[in-house]
Amino acid sequence: MELYLIMAAFICILCIFAGSLSTRIGVPSLLLFIILGMMFGTDGILQIPFSNYGLAESICSVALIFIMFYGGFCTNWEAARPVAKKAVLLSSAGVILTALLTGLFCHFILKTSLLEGLLIGSVLGSTDAASVFSILRMKKLNLVDGMASILELESGSNDPVAYMLTTIVLGMMAGHSSAGSVALVFSAQVLYGILFGVAAGLAGSKLLNSEQFFSGEMLPILTMALAVLTYGLSASVSGNGFLSVYIAGIILGNSQIKGKVELVHFFDGITGMMQIILFFLLGLLCFPSRIIPVLVPSVCIMAFMLLIARPVAVYIILRPFKVPFRQQLLISWAGLRGAASIVFAITTVLSPAAMEYDIFHIVFCVCLLSVAIQGSLLPWMAKKLEVIGSTDDIFKTFNDYQEDQSIHLTEVRLPEGHPWIGHTFQDISIPEDMLAVMVLRDGKTLIPNGSTFITADDTIILNSPAYADKSGMKLREVRIGRYHPWVNKPLSELTLPADTLIFLIRRAGRSLVPTGQTHVRDGDVLILNAQPVTHTAAASAIL
Repeated sequence: MELYLIMAAFICILCIFAGSLSTRIGVPSLLLFIILGMMFGTDGILQIPFSNYGLAESICSVALIFIMFYGGFCTNWEAARPVAKKAVLLSSAGVILTALLTGLFCHFILKTSLLEGLLIGSVLGSTDAASVFSILRMKKLNLVDGMASILELESGSNDPVAYMLTTIVLGMMAGHSSAGSVALVFSAQVLYGILFGVAAGLAGSKLLNSEQFFSGEMLPILTMALAVLTYGLSASVSGNGFLSVYIAGIILGNSQIKGKVELVHFFDGITGMMQIILFFLLGLLCFPSRIIPVLVPSVCIMAFMLLIARPVAVYIILRPFKVPFRQQLLISWAGLRGAASIVFAITTVLSPAAMEYDIFHIVFCVCLLSVAIQGSLLPWMAKKLEVIGSTDDIFKTFNDYQEDQSIHLTEVRLPEGHPWIGHTFQDISIPEDMLAVMVLRDGKTLIPNGSTFITADDTIILNSPAYADKSGMKLREVRIGRYHPWVNKPLSELTLPADTLIFLIRRAGRSLVPTGQTHVRDGDVLILNAQPVTHTAAASAIL
């Protein structure tokens, strides 16, 4: 027992060092995790015998639950909404078209059976979100025209479609599926997947804000339980559990729930651990000696998908939206194959359907080549195609909630005799990086300006640690994007809930105290005591 614990800890430390090394050499960290797994495996240096595909599938499925949930949780719906149609079409029709073209290539060129070729195409149909966005974040690639949001939403939502195609083709190969049953299975997976995802998201947002039953320390555990429960309930009625947890994650992530910052930090760690387990285990499961016989067909499949199947699917889907050709090329190149495809390939090994080819190692090799070549060259391709924006911030694409939290404020109470009393705000000395945003006086809230006089017993709120007054009012940040309905409107024309005030505007590195005539601009961060965005609104936006 102790030996296994020591080995597990050693592997985790090695993977962490590998992640740090990947940043320096420009290679995706996930690729290094896989290589480490191969080194520890049966054909590797340490030769750890492991070929339990059933156990591997179970562990990987659990890991994917948290990865999919956190992917949805970190989806910034405001940034994704303008490109949602494009992304959804890519994640559905794009996956189907890519799988079909790849399947036909395998059948006519590589001489597989039609169903076996379609199975390979289905397994490889989805793109890998973890790989793409680890690269975008690491290299801080600020892509133009919402391209990062397209890639994020597509890669986060196309795994369920690929999984459905895989299960359907496997059923057909085993003789358990007809045309009618295929349609029924597909409809059930989509319908139940959406319904359970929406229901879990709505119920979860209410539950996480309940103070009657749960303490703040238990919120991360409760959220984990909700993600697992969502998957289990959906899968138990033949729904797509991965689709359910992704939708639930989007609704929860874009709802105003308490403890969101802590949840992000918690799931950052959990998801990082799951990615290490997932990729290392997949590498451990691989036999490098079995890659050699399938290397040529794997290279052919990877090249076909990269140069023909993926670009054709992207072109057909995005051309009606008049997306520039350069952007189409980068979206095509960013279609990396990764962990989900290898996990789905494990399903083919466990299937009773008869197969001629070693699909697991073919898929493994394709994914390895894809991450190594496409992933490593993605920053270079983005620069070559001139699709890197100078103003867009890549981190706006992710809903990490560092900006959607209580504003950092300092509360200063002024007793009798304080040197500020009797002076105006323009006469007193306040550090340059601080600003008086409001004054609490005789039970009233005032917005100060330079000529406002300071009186005894005033409470002045300066921007710097988090503040909440005795009434429980909390200030929060609202980032204004280019598509926000408040853009270019004066504050006096905004429809705000009663008792809601905008106290401060952060603009271009400066802090402004607004008036009714102050216009809201793209890129502004508004500081207000607004009512939280409801979970219902988030759900309706998705639907």
